[in-house]
Amino acid sequence: MARYTTLEPAPGIDTKPALQRAHGVGRLQVRQRSGAATQIGRLFQEGSAKIRFAGQDDAGLTATLINTAGGIAGGDSLEWDVELDADARCTVITQACEKVYRAEGEGARVCVGMKVGREARLDWLPQETILFDGARINRRFDVHLAQGARFLAVEAVLLGRQAMGEYRPNVHLRDRWRVWKGEDLIFADDVRLDDSMGPEGALLNGAGAYASVLYVGEDYVDRAPAVRDLITAAAAYVKGGASAFQGKLFCRLLAREGLSLRRVLIPILEALRDGERLPRLWTI
Repeated sequence: MARYTTLEPAPGIDTKPALQRAHGVGRLQVRQRSGAATQIGRLFQEGSAKIRFAGQDDAGLTATLINTAGGIAGGDSLEWDVELDADARCTVITQACEKVYRAEGEGARVCVGMKVGREARLDWLPQETILFDGARINRRFDVHLAQGARFLAVEAVLLGRQAMGEYRPNVHLRDRWRVWKGEDLIFADDVRLDDSMGPEGALLNGAGAYASVLYVGEDYVDRAPAVRDLITAAAAYVKGGASAFQGKLFCRLLAREGLSLRRVLIPILEALRDGERLPRLWTI
């Protein structure tokens, strides 16, 4: 009869410990009552996804998304849903930059759904996502806009941590954006970064940070010159361009590192917010 010591597991028994995975779901519905300020209609939080609120101001309700897991690792999943009723206004930010850690095998998954009612306005302004060396993440953004809705969104990504010497990190990123206005698909964008593209391709031809900014509103043409002027003024440290077409303004920015990117990104966002300053968490 075979005998096993406590140091020798029996055949067929997997001795690898199960890895912890973080899962979170946050859902917010915002409404505007006649003659009253923007209010929370429904709020749901589960797992590592939390939503906190600041006081009312001219920008309406400000909601802060928090991932209590302290970052995103392989196998984690986050789901955020934001819905604005007609005439409501809300700004959504994150508590801090989101960190995506090295993953072995399965990547992380983030799904974001947004619905903006008639004459409502949603500003989706998360702080930067930092991809550590070996990070793997797939993100999906689905946005549905009613007629007369205004929408501003930014997604900024920092490739590696310069203080750790990660200037050419090996990362896997998939960002998929789909924006509908009524029944019409008005914007589609897919970003893919991975090591199969080669070191220069994965770093956007040497850039260590990039951002995408999308504005949808009836005044999109009038806003384009100010955005282009800001990009031109920052040409010494940021490359980019802005296009205004078919009801939207879209720009993409490339920079050597995150600080240079912020130097032009913040003025662009504030210009698209009619001069309103970004929430204070962006400056902490």
